[in-house]
Amino acid sequence: VVGSSIGHNLVLTSFGESHGKCVGAVLDGCPAGLELQEKDIQKMLDLRRPGQSLVSTQRKEGDIVEILSGVFRGYTTGAPITTIIWNKDHDSKSYDKLRTAMRPGHSDYPAFVKYKKFNDHRGGGRFSGRLTATHVMGGAIARKLLKVTLGIETNAYTCQIGKIKMKNQATSQM
Repeated sequence: VVGSSIGHNLVLTSFGESHGKCVGAVLDGCPAGLELQEKDIQKMLDLRRPGQSLVSTQRKEGDIVEILSGVFRGYTTGAPITTIIWNKDHDSKSYDKLRTAMRPGHSDYPAFVKYKKFNDHRGGGRFSGRLTATHVMGGAIARKLLKVTLGIETNAYTCQIGKIKMKNQATSQM
């Protein structure tokens, strides 16, 4: 993460840390009048929620989205849309020793250097996989905007890992 914002027409700014009070996103550039409810975003967050398999983090978070601004009476207002999810399942004690002992393959050292020793080292801080939730929140809104305004539908899936390939399958079956 070079900065906290990405985009041109729609600008997504993420905030928060893995072991902070919450993580969130501000999406600026969404026009007024898009019908939007928390359930539209929640549906996508549920797909990335941690603790659902043995190959993902075992951290148990409900990842319940709250829309704080930019939506009134179920429609976007044209103002920036702020969404958050509260961090509830985090035990920071085990990270105290990592303040100066950097984990190989993690962002501990680059964060230490970039933020001049003032980085939040707990759980990877700003560089944790937890921050992917902020992109999912912004992406869920952008996805709905594309579908409603331009009729564009988006799908993503893994079709190959190494030499293992998925057989041809219609995206409607996924």
